[in-house]
Amino acid sequence: MKTIALLTWKSINNRRSSALLTVLTVAISMILLLGVERIRTQAKDSFANTISNTDLIVGARSGEVNLLLYSVFRIGNATNNIDWQSYQQIANQAEVKWSIPISLGDSHRGFRVMGTNTDYFKFYQYGNRQALQFASGQPFAQLFDTVIGADVARQLGYSVGSKIIIAHGISDKSFTRHDNLPFQVIGILAPTGTPVDKTVHLSLAAIEALHSGFKPAGYAANNQQQLQQLNFHPGQITAFMLGLKSKIKTFSVQRRINNYPREPLTAIMPGIALHQLWSMMSIAEQALLAVSGFVVVAGLLGMLSCLLTSLQERRREMAILRAMGARPKHIFALLVAEATLITAAGIIMGVSFLYLLLAALGPFISSRFGINIELAAISTHELKLIATVLLAGMTIGLIPAFRAYRQSLADGMTIRI
Repeated sequence: MKTIALLTWKSINNRRSSALLTVLTVAISMILLLGVERIRTQAKDSFANTISNTDLIVGARSGEVNLLLYSVFRIGNATNNIDWQSYQQIANQAEVKWSIPISLGDSHRGFRVMGTNTDYFKFYQYGNRQALQFASGQPFAQLFDTVIGADVARQLGYSVGSKIIIAHGISDKSFTRHDNLPFQVIGILAPTGTPVDKTVHLSLAAIEALHSGFKPAGYAANNQQQLQQLNFHPGQITAFMLGLKSKIKTFSVQRRINNYPREPLTAIMPGIALHQLWSMMSIAEQALLAVSGFVVVAGLLGMLSCLLTSLQERRREMAILRAMGARPKHIFALLVAEATLITAAGIIMGVSFLYLLLAALGPFISSRFGINIELAAISTHELKLIATVLLAGMTIGLIPAFRAYRQSLADGMTIRI
């Protein structure tokens, strides 16, 4: 066995150029296979960790996934608003422990603006029931105070005391900006790895003040001094979150809200809506995994082609080994060992490169797509994929091994013209 291992290493080293190319082919296929799997699972975990310990999310009548996307992930828009009195009536029900109103519709330099109240900083949780923390500053207290997420502060270079201008609507254009009503950054939230990091938070009163005083750029009326003297109350909100005193009451409260007589509302449970979201995306997941699998197959077929080509060039080498006493089973073991070693080297190189890429691109993926890629240990499922590829590489090695096994000494010594 030791002799076969030494002979395998010397044989590969003698053909190191072609062997290295084959190893790189296997490594690239492993990077794609494990990379897609890692990003897929991390994306699912990131989405699942976006909201925690929230029993119901309530919005205007729409689909459950749509309500989840715009209320939690700031993707898309609501079909309608909710009357403030309806929100107060539901939030004051005996089963409700806490509530968080949400008002959406404005933006700042590509980041969504969300109106809420200070209960948001007290009760909103993410991950494993982690509460929001302030990296610096405090919650808003004055009408034109704002609290920004970690990504907003980092990408735009803001700090506590910075002035920002809010734009009306999702598109931040010069003619939609509230230039006469600047806000002051009063607090910056600690990073969460969720859409909170990409959100500018205002008070509900500030949202009302903006919309009541929205004028073309440069319009001097309804300035901050005038608006601060007024007492603004929201007339409508986009959605709200509920935490209940008892989890047992979740279904009954949900049914009551869905049948609310004042206006058509939809109440969803975040966990179930997330499951529906991933069910819709399962086809895309399977397609990505299928493409990755085909890349691995292509890499292994490339290795087979290389081994078969080299086998034709090594017929005299095999004959000499036979003449020196090597038995057919030794030749068979040699070629299988070569295929296994090349596959294992490709796997090791691929996994190493994958971790380097994740370490380098992780911050960009997090800031651009909101997906936190952790440099965690290889999971059980990933180990199964690696074992499958290694076994496939060994199986591929059987084909040239059988051909070499069947070659006779005379065939190996004969010079073919």
